[in-house]
Amino acid sequence: MSEPTLPGPRRWYRSLYWRIAIGFIAFLAATLVAQGGLFLWLSTQREAALPPRLLGDLAALVAEELGDAAERGSGMDLALLADERFRDLGRPAALVLADGRVVAGDLEPPPPLVEDVRAQLAAGDAAWPPGRRPNTRRRDLRPQERDSETRGARGQSRPGPRPLGPPWAVAPVRVNDHVVAAVMVARGRPPAAVARELAPWLAVGLAVLLAAGTALASLAVFRPAQARLSDLEQAARRFGAGDLTARAVERGGDEVAAVARAFNRMADEAAAREAALVEADRARRQLLADVTHELRTPLTAIRGYAETLTLPAFAPSSDEGRRFVHIVDVEAQRLERLVNDLLDLARVDAGGAAFERVPVAVAALFTRVVERHGPTAAAAAVTLETSIAGGLDTVPGDARRLEQVVQNLTANALRHTPAGGRVSWQAFVEGGDAVLRVSDTGEGIGPEHLPHVFDRFYKADPARADGPGTGLGLSIVKAIVERHGGRVSVTSTPGTGTTFDVRLPR
Repeated sequence: MSEPTLPGPRRWYRSLYWRIAIGFIAFLAATLVAQGGLFLWLSTQREAALPPRLLGDLAALVAEELGDAAERGSGMDLALLADERFRDLGRPAALVLADGRVVAGDLEPPPPLVEDVRAQLAAGDAAWPPGRRPNTRRRDLRPQERDSETRGARGQSRPGPRPLGPPWAVAPVRVNDHVVAAVMVARGRPPAAVARELAPWLAVGLAVLLAAGTALASLAVFRPAQARLSDLEQAARRFGAGDLTARAVERGGDEVAAVARAFNRMADEAAAREAALVEADRARRQLLADVTHELRTPLTAIRGYAETLTLPAFAPSSDEGRRFVHIVDVEAQRLERLVNDLLDLARVDAGGAAFERVPVAVAALFTRVVERHGPTAAAAAVTLETSIAGGLDTVPGDARRLEQVVQNLTANALRHTPAGGRVSWQAFVEGGDAVLRVSDTGEGIGPEHLPHVFDRFYKADPARADGPGTGLGLSIVKAIVERHGGRVSVTSTPGTGTTFDVRLPR
């Protein structure tokens, strides 16, 4: 059985395993990213859900801590204390000093609100009664607006639109019972700020989960599936290459195991059919050999009696009777040739014919062929030519069988070469093989007949069906050459001639 053509290099991106794995990893990554986004959104919503009263209490607590720290550490910069405290606060905050400086965290408060706070700080302790709760919404700053209107009557107001943004709570910072600054704390954190704070941790978590999920999926799903499918592929390749014992592993109860079981059933059935075909072919060959062998005895008797009837002592007295005897003798000879060819072909096909492997002299081979077919060629006015290239004195093989190959090809060439034509034999080396070429200048073979010239009982010219040939000569040539490990080919041009090349490994 011929070796199947293997596919070219496999591209990794066309692999089913990679497609499934990449799709799974992409889905897992998208899921984790969506989960991280949801976590960020929930974090911002939780910050925004802080009640206004608690936000005001938080602002007052931070302001009190800063004031106590400033009282304990005389000369300590309040801006530095606020910057350190805001880092641990976990939400946007700012400190507005009496001198107009602003210390802010990751979110700047609205400028109009800062201006209002600065105005209150400029008004002194009277603008910050000890009993008033910190402002938590801009609409709660109406007392400040009234103060601004009052100052506007004096030419000091700076009216302007309120910017949109998160609500802020404002609480005074007292040092030694004097308001020296104001703390501003926002109720909600912007998503960008939350993302900047949590993004590194979320990225690390996502990477760890993605790596762990990919590794577990590879070990538990993709790698076992790939190994089992690879085993199935190798079994299919071996079976296609002629190993009828190749079977796939059927472990598991999933789709891969179902495919393996289906393949094994198919392989069992194909192997059984192949065995049946081999047995039927062997029986056919044996029957053909037995029948042809048994036919040789009666044919020999028929030929003997036909030849006896041609003798003067036994020949019929009439011309018609002698003609009938001649017809019987000719047909008996033809039938005997057919039986001998069938028996020879059956033995070669079945491997029953013993083939020697010895160096065969090419010159002696061609000489014997010329001696046998020389009279026939001379009678047909056909020229015989031989040519042996240097370095090719011998070819390995069975001398009697190789001579039979050249004899059959020569007989076929002489039958199709008209008077004045030429039949030539050549021997040369090509591509590491020894080539025996038999060519003629005969009528040629049509292109529609070339694929069938080696078929049994095939004759390209139906008008020659009753000719001396049996239609088995080329089939015998092909069988003998293939038994030598070689191959035979034919090229032909109608009206120009035909060439047969016998290639034998050296």
